Amino acid sequence: MKSGMIVRTTWFDIVNFLFILSFAVIVLYPFYNSVLISFTPQHIYVREPFLLFPKAITYESYYIVFENRILFTGMGVTTIITVFGTLYNVLLTLGMAYAFTKDFPFRKLLHYLVIFTMFFSGGLIPFYLLIRDMGLMDSYASMILPTGLSIAYMTVMGKYFASLPEELEESAKIEGAGDITILLRIIMPLAVPMIVTFSLYYGIERWNEWWYGMLFIKSPFKQPLQLVLRGIIQAAGTTNTSSHLLEAGIIPFSDGVKMASVVITMTPVMCVYPFLQKYFVQGLAIGAVKG
Repeated sequence: MKSGMIVRTTWFDIVNFLFILSFAVIVLYPFYNSVLISFTPQHIYVREPFLLFPKAITYESYYIVFENRILFTGMGVTTIITVFGTLYNVLLTLGMAYAFTKDFPFRKLLHYLVIFTMFFSGGLIPFYLLIRDMGLMDSYASMILPTGLSIAYMTVMGKYFASLPEELEESAKIEGAGDITILLRIIMPLAVPMIVTFSLYYGIERWNEWWYGMLFIKSPFKQPLQLVLRGIIQAAGTTNTSSHLLEAGIIPFSDGVKMASVVITMTPVMCVYPFLQKYFVQGLAIGAVKG
């Protein structure tokens, strides 16, 4: 823009700005409200459930959540599930997406059978019996292995791999590179934004894991974070208050405990997301154009 040029603001700019601002408030307010309620005393929240600014601050809800030592065990279990589960998902997705770009016998049939699993499954009871017969009950593997990959992610990634110039692989094969070398040293560097994007998706899914934990985990010290927080919330909602809380003069505020649990759950993801935002935007653009 040249110096001295006057930029005129039109009515469209004003309306567009107000619309985006309103949309941002609608998106951000639930997060802000969750944090606010988690720090608000019960008597203030009951009197004024709609708050914009905290009139008093209390840490009792966080005390109730953190005083339970099993919370840290649940965090450790969920961290293990997230790290190893995401790595497991990404490797399988990469391998299958790249494999289906090659010509081999019955490739189309196998691809159709894989996509078939998006719409139909064997059912919950056979699935439970399979996990039991494999000896995976009450183990971390029961929360990691059953979910191998997302067919939708694999399809998008496979479309992108198929759109890459064939000359890249041909030149690598002339130099003596095999398929695994080509995937690791040529294909993956080109697909870093997409890999990071799907890794974030998988990581969030793994971090929120609770279904398989509820089905297969019996030991309380192997439960993921979501199940642990669920138990804490249920305990806070009962009329029975533990003796050490009564001695400290703390009466559990169920809504405050719920929101404190929400804040604890979403904080790690919100801390990681800014570092991956650049790749996340690029990965979405690649998926939209190439998919």
